[in-house]
Formats: sequence, C-alpha cells, structure tokens
Amino acid sequence: MPKFLRLFAWFCLSVVLTTPSFAAKPNVVFILADDLGYRELGSFGQKLIKSPNLDRLASQGMRLTQHYSGNAVCAPSRCVLMTGKHPGHAYVRNNSEVQPEGQGPLPADEVTLAELLRDRGYATGAFGKWGLGAPASEGEPLSQGFDRFFGYNCQRHAHSYYPNYLWSDAKRIPLDNDPPVPGHAGLPKGADPADPRSYDRFKGKDYAPDRINAQALQFVRDHRDEPFFLYYPTVIPHVALHVPDEELEQYTKLGWNDPPFTRARGGYTPHFTPRAAYAAMITRMDRYVGRLLNLLDELELTDNTIVVFSSDNGTTHLKAEVDYEFFASVGELRGLKGSLYEGGVRVPGIVRWPGHVPAGATSDRVSGFEDWLPTILELVGGADDVPDDVDGVGFAKTLLGDEQEPRPFLYREFPGYGGQQSVRVGDWKAIRTNLNRGNLKVELYDLAADPGEKTNVADDHPDVVARLTKLMESEHEPSKRFPLRPFDTKGRR
Repeated sequence: MPKFLRLFAWFCLSVVLTTPSFAAKPNVVFILADDLGYRELGSFGQKLIKSPNLDRLASQGMRLTQHYSGNAVCAPSRCVLMTGKHPGHAYVRNNSEVQPEGQGPLPADEVTLAELLRDRGYATGAFGKWGLGAPASEGEPLSQGFDRFFGYNCQRHAHSYYPNYLWSDAKRIPLDNDPPVPGHAGLPKGADPADPRSYDRFKGKDYAPDRINAQALQFVRDHRDEPFFLYYPTVIPHVALHVPDEELEQYTKLGWNDPPFTRARGGYTPHFTPRAAYAAMITRMDRYVGRLLNLLDELELTDNTIVVFSSDNGTTHLKAEVDYEFFASVGELRGLKGSLYEGGVRVPGIVRWPGHVPAGATSDRVSGFEDWLPTILELVGGADDVPDDVDGVGFAKTLLGDEQEPRPFLYREFPGYGGQQSVRVGDWKAIRTNLNRGNLKVELYDLAADPGEKTNVADDHPDVVARLTKLMESEHEPSKRFPLRPFDTKGRR
C-alpha cells in the first residue's frame, strides 16, 4: 500500500477511535420534584428556603415562567410527561392504587419518552418514585422503556422516607430501618406533644433519598461513554415530613415560631418543627441536584447534557404540615395541589444546555408536560420519531433562543377533587369545577391582568366563554377507568 494511503487510513481510524459516536446525541437529565410549589425556589421568588444549586442551574440556563405540570396530582401528571398526551387523551387521569403495592398500570401499547430514547441508542434509567404500574405489571418502569430502575414503585410506599426496602430493578433491597418509619401514624398514647423527644419514633437510620441519589450518580458514571437519559423523579418535598437532623438544624435556629404538627386531625406523621422540616427537605433535594451537577462537571459531560428541572404539581393543601402561606409557596397564584387553578398546575421550569440554551434567559411562552416528549426528541435529533398521536407541541426553538409561535391552547382535566376542566388560550383561561356535582358553569380569567384568578369575567366575554367551552368539549375523550362526570356515561377507553 502506498505511504499516503497508509497515512490516510491511519487518520480515518484515529478519527473513529477518538471521536465519540454520540457527539450528535446529548445526554438528557430530567429532574422532577414532588409537590414543589411555583415559588419555592429562590430563582422563582422564594425568600426563606435555600436552593443554591437549582438557582445556579437557572442562572446557567432558561427559566420557564408559564410552564404547566401534566395534571394536579402525581400519577396523571407523570403519565402526561411520559406519553406526551394531554389529560383528555392520556390513559392515567387520576391516582389509583392496586394491592398490595403500586398504582394501576400504564398499558404496554402506550409509547413512552424512555422507549423512544432507548430506540435511539440511549441508556435509560429512572431513580425515585414511579407510580405508573405495580411491580411485575405491564406498567412497571422496566416494561416502559427503562433499562434501570431504583426507588419506590408505589406512591403510598413513598410516603415514608425511612422504609424497610426499595426496588432495584425487579428486586426488593432491604434498608437499615427496623422497624420502618410509617408514613401515616400519630404520637404514642400519653406522649407530650411539647417534648421534642416524643417525635423521635419518626426518625430512621437509612434515608431513602440518599440511596436514590447515590444510584442516580452511579448510573451517570456507568454510562459516561454513551448517551443516557436519566429520569430523576425525586420524592421530595412530598409529605411526610422526614428529613435528617443535620439538614434540619440550619432552619430550627432561625426562630420561626414553628408550632408542632401533632396530627390531631389526621394527615401524615407528626413533626416538632414542620416549617423547618419542609424547608430542610427542599434544601436536601437541592443538595442532591448539586451533587449531580458536580458529577457532570467532573466527568466533563456538562456541555453535552440537557438538564431539565420541574415539579409534578403545586404545593400540598395540607396546611398544618406545610405552611404554604408562611413560605408564599405559590406566590400570587390561586390554588394548590389537586386544583386546576394556577397554583395547582403552574410549576417552575428550568432548562440548561451550555452553548445552546441561552444562560440567564427567561421565557413566558406557555408550555406543558406533554411538550417535553417532542421537544427532547427534536433536541437529540429524533423529531421524526415523535408519534402521531401525541398532543405535545415542541418548543425546542424557544429553548434555543429563537422566536416561536404561541401554543394554540393548553387543555387540562382532572376527575378528582370534585371534577375539573380548564383550557388556556393566550391569556384567557376557562375553568369548570365541581363537575361531579353537575356544575357546568364556566369561569373565565384574564391571566395577564389577573394572574391570581380573583375576578371572573365570564359575563363580560360570552364569545370567549363559548369558544373555550367548545375546546373543553372537543379535547375530552371519554374514559371508562377515569370518567369525568357528568360527561362519561359510556367511556371509550
């Protein structure tokens, strides 16, 4: 072989060996908080709770200020995220339980974001709370596109941060909590609620979120040399109020005049300083995010990794446990978890991708969880793989700093908490509540002038009400499993 051909062959081989085959495939990290309110991060206006790592992430990327969770509670919101279908078409539309453990399964024929990324050569892992199918069901994470799973399969199991086991793929692994700390229990009979020692029974040894974070970091290390999708649905800050004392101390010393939560009227487990505990849980979550971001830096993966952060719905309505007024958890917004008013479904959104997403940017374009499936696929070069039946509207152009048409509308429905429907078109938002009681009256709000949904202007704009009501009717597909009364007498799913 002539010398120049040998040199050319050597050059070609060296390019193949030294150039990563996934150069056009950025890693994807999606971090999902559990019941985190719109204003519970410093970058979204929080004044009392420390979240330095997430605030740094926001400063390095783009804040989405008009971003909406998939629904008003856990499982249906996650279904929208995974399938790209809005709640009027999604299979899971409310929380549901199966015994002895888990939630009703997402069917095998539903196509998830994880399956689509795995088909594109991504290693896929989920770490945290699942809630879309019981162990060994067709909805469990290993049957829905994930190669690796570690955490809680069941939402109710996740009410305790000190359980006696977690799931590692299809196996239970024991935790050093004997006995496990319950998610729902009261003070022992005769215990003094004014004595902090009375609450010691709700402290464990082996903090499950520590274990989950460690496994998420290991997944990144294991797949550093190939494209990966890390889905990190942390259980924090969903009650019960369980947090290690070392995280708690920074808040107990602030003198918040924090009255104990004694569970006198039900709820999760008692805590001597509930305000401090809630703040400490969010700071603990922020610390986990910091560890992940630091690892991406250490492994030189930061520039090739899209990081997304959001929450599955708004702050819990359990005020005795989470003092959402003290923290101004949803700020000026109306509603909390379980509600389709803004505070129940508008959530923080942060996206970082150095060199692609402008640092320090803010977007007020309306977007929702169903939009992530087409958006992420477009960002990784898989726009042609988006299924035809998704409702999501990709907003990659927005993230990359370009102009984009507004979203035509954003539809939500929720059969729980009395039955609700809403649709947003531009700044107009129509909402119906108490559908289960036969209430079909439509409220209308101008979110530009009235973000707190205080003034119902339906009587002043009958044409807008008629147009948005028609949208609510057309976007609802009846469901046998999750009927929306009074419409679903004969569901089609």
